Amino acid sequence: MDNFIAIDVETANFEPSSICAIGAVKVENSVITDRRYTLVRPEPDWYSPACVRVHGLTDNDTFDAPSFGTVWKSWAEWLDGFTLVAHNAPFDSRCIAAACRTYGLEPPQPFKCTLAAARRAIPRGMCASKSLDSLCDFFGITLRNHHCAIDDAEACAKLALTLL
Repeated sequence: MDNFIAIDVETANFEPSSICAIGAVKVENSVITDRRYTLVRPEPDWYSPACVRVHGLTDNDTFDAPSFGTVWKSWAEWLDGFTLVAHNAPFDSRCIAAACRTYGLEPPQPFKCTLAAARRAIPRGMCASKSLDSLCDFFGITLRNHHCAIDDAEACAKLALTLL
């Protein structure tokens, strides 16, 4: 795969539609050409302490952020025509589909998954786990701030270039 967009979302709570941050990295001809990141006002708009412990975002960060619907509409042209890739794609695709339904938008087509690709490509026991941070360590990919949506999206893009 030479052309795709790696995407990552963080959620405020355990509702899939509660996206509070989204990061995306565009790859064209196997080169990262663009990045987008934004905080998002989640829907429903409350933060689970467990989610806050993972990504560190709170209502103070997103109280004046745009809705997912506003962000997704503004990104539509930029996303158009590109395959989406995520690490553990079932999670990100479920969240994006739920948020799209909340705002009456068409969800994107199925995603490619770097987690599934890693499970196929790397024999059991060769890598500590198939988590994003473990795979980055395994392949020597820099992951600046795990669970920051833009940093995870960039790491996913680099994994995709290696695995897909």
